[in-house]
Amino acid sequence: MITKKIAFFIFCSIVFSITVRAQDAPVLTLKDAIEIALKNNYNIKLSQNNSSIASNNVTLGNAGVLPQVSGDFSTTDSRQKTKQTRNDGTINNINAHNSNNNYGVNLNWTIFDGFGMFANYSQLKTLDTLGAIRLKDTVQSTVANVITTYYDLVSQNEQIKALKGAIDISRTQLHYANDKFQVGRASRLDVLNAQVNLNTDTANLVTQYQQFKAIKIQLNQLLIRDPQTDFSVVDTMVIDNKLVLAEIINSAQLQNPAILSAQINKRLAEINLKQVRATRYPQIGVTSGYTFSNSKTPAGFTLSQNVHGLNYGLTATINIFDGFNQNRRERNAKIQIDNATITAKQTRLNVEAQISNFYVSYLSGLDLIKLGEANMVIAKKNLDISLEKYKLGNITPLEIREAQRNYLDAQSKFFTAQYQSKLAEVTLKQITNSIDIKQ
Repeated sequence: MITKKIAFFIFCSIVFSITVRAQDAPVLTLKDAIEIALKNNYNIKLSQNNSSIASNNVTLGNAGVLPQVSGDFSTTDSRQKTKQTRNDGTINNINAHNSNNNYGVNLNWTIFDGFGMFANYSQLKTLDTLGAIRLKDTVQSTVANVITTYYDLVSQNEQIKALKGAIDISRTQLHYANDKFQVGRASRLDVLNAQVNLNTDTANLVTQYQQFKAIKIQLNQLLIRDPQTDFSVVDTMVIDNKLVLAEIINSAQLQNPAILSAQINKRLAEINLKQVRATRYPQIGVTSGYTFSNSKTPAGFTLSQNVHGLNYGLTATINIFDGFNQNRRERNAKIQIDNATITAKQTRLNVEAQISNFYVSYLSGLDLIKLGEANMVIAKKNLDISLEKYKLGNITPLEIREAQRNYLDAQSKFFTAQYQSKLAEVTLKQITNSIDIKQ
């Protein structure tokens, strides 16, 4: 009798602690989770910074279109002892302090470089576009992770509820077994089996709760907050059942980050060819400046000299022969364009295959949801009937346990089908860059 009391006390303590923790935790909605992730997530912040850098780089000056103007200053000093012997034989010793100061403004401006500066500017704008695409992809990926993790918690929470229901049934079965044992209609073995079933269900609940807790920590990590932050989730999972394969594929061609990035990389390869070809043309530049010079040379014929004035000029250079490296660079640039074209085609094919696989999972999940709902109704009716028969002594403990197991299995498959379909739905929307971040 003491053993039964201890077992019952342990059971009540475990179930009560899990129930209290679930009830006390504040509800975290999916909308709140997404807002927290968008505000705090490190990957998003890093991607935002990288996008800002690419945007800041889009300037005419960075492309080499604008002139370079500098202010220059230099000064040199020297102390010299000079011994001069003149024609008449006299000797003159001079201790001289020489100084030379130069300062002014200089301009250097490349006015033609084979159109390379315009190719540079196009490259900077293209890289800015690529940075924006990567930022949006990071945001969509983060939101997708938050959504799938959140609904994983919803599914796991429903599993916990199902196991609590199983414990209630096992406790009722133990109660019936005890009553039958007291009046001599059941053996001690039936009571022990019922107790074992109750203990097993309680252990399953503990295991399930630990899994729930692990996923909760994972979601807190995505939200960049204390992993031990407690919260509860909603108990509904709404699935968009109107996705159409053809529309998804067409949308992916226009919005998928991988496809868009591959297209931009091809564009960058084409720009690179223009930059390489630019070195075939003359490089023409102008130089100008206004310089001030002040020098003092006591030991010379001129004691001091001040000079100031404008200087200007034209520079030009052309590559006549560089060991055939120009041709080699152009051939390699063309090969890079070919590689980028192949990569773009391969990426498009991979994305379409990925869409097809997840769409099959999405459809099968929807079918399994319908089947699972029907199975749960049937399994629940079967369990209720079996429980009543067990109470009357018309079936064995193994049969009631089998009915209970079938109902749990039906619930588990239904929750799994829901999550499978939701995961496929979110992934398909992520592929098309169309997740609504304002859930």
